[in-house]
Amino acid sequence: MPRPSSLAVSIGEPAGIGPDLAIEIWHRRFETATPTFLLVGDPAFVDRRAKALGRPVTIAETDAAGAAARFESALPVMPVGRTMSGLPGRPGVEDAPAVIAAIDLAVEAVRRGEAAAVVTLPIQKATLAAAGFAHPGHTEYLGALAEGFGGGPWTPVMMLAGPELRTVPVTVHVALAAVPGLVTVERIVAVGRIVAADLAVRFGIARPRLAVAGLDPHAGEDGTIGTADDEIVRPAVAALVAAGIDARGPLPADTLFHPEARARYDAMLAMYHDQALIPVKTLDFARTVNVTLGLPFVRTSPDHGTALDLAATGRADRTSTLEAMRLADRLARHAPAVAA
Repeated sequence: MPRPSSLAVSIGEPAGIGPDLAIEIWHRRFETATPTFLLVGDPAFVDRRAKALGRPVTIAETDAAGAAARFESALPVMPVGRTMSGLPGRPGVEDAPAVIAAIDLAVEAVRRGEAAAVVTLPIQKATLAAAGFAHPGHTEYLGALAEGFGGGPWTPVMMLAGPELRTVPVTVHVALAAVPGLVTVERIVAVGRIVAADLAVRFGIARPRLAVAGLDPHAGEDGTIGTADDEIVRPAVAALVAAGIDARGPLPADTLFHPEARARYDAMLAMYHDQALIPVKTLDFARTVNVTLGLPFVRTSPDHGTALDLAATGRADRTSTLEAMRLADRLARHAPAVAA
């Protein structure tokens, strides 16, 4: 069976900039290297938003299998079976079921072998939580959806990938006060194994090099600032090395991001969210992409949020979303075929 060519793009928060970005990228599909994609959402809403942007589109309601044939002449949209109000800048809980359904259908299209990869546009986490959504974000929810593919268990791992840097937080959407209790030898080793495997299989890096940051300043300074790095991070790195992975650490995080340091590794494992995301977004915010590793399918997303204040203004920068589509397309070509 030939590998599908289209990406399944879930529309994200209708009140935010996600729909705007998809519409603008489709409008400019002949100007840039734009992969074929299917937008998963409410076709009537997409039509309204496109007109509000002054970028009207011809919409082709279709499933994922029919997207490629329609892409040149129309924006393929897979209906979620629910209406979206999506008033610009005014998210409402009434749209939450449709937002979640769009994610579900995008993943299902890949599971059925009709789409090559999933690209998720930004969601408004507080709105979904108010509607009863039990997951901290996309990454954790995608891990739950992966169970439908079989062959698990699957452990989703967040990577931020930019042109100059790839970073992976070992702990993700948790309060900083909770981080020390969650950083364990087992967790670091599990994340390190997944990162090394996906860098090899999907990114095509024959022998990935991992830099592992310390938890405490100066990686604990030989125990004078803290003992966690000697007691937890160092044994975890030793276990990764024993497993045949090229890993070094614990390394002081404050010296890991200058050009000479970045040249010595392919991905950096951080102990907490901001330790990973601040440097990669600072280096190149627009072209950084959120990639979920450790899943049976490829998933990427732009690295920014819903930007409610920019919705329907036409001023949103499409760069990160376009880069997310391009990276999903490249990774899907390397990834093993999905087995439903």
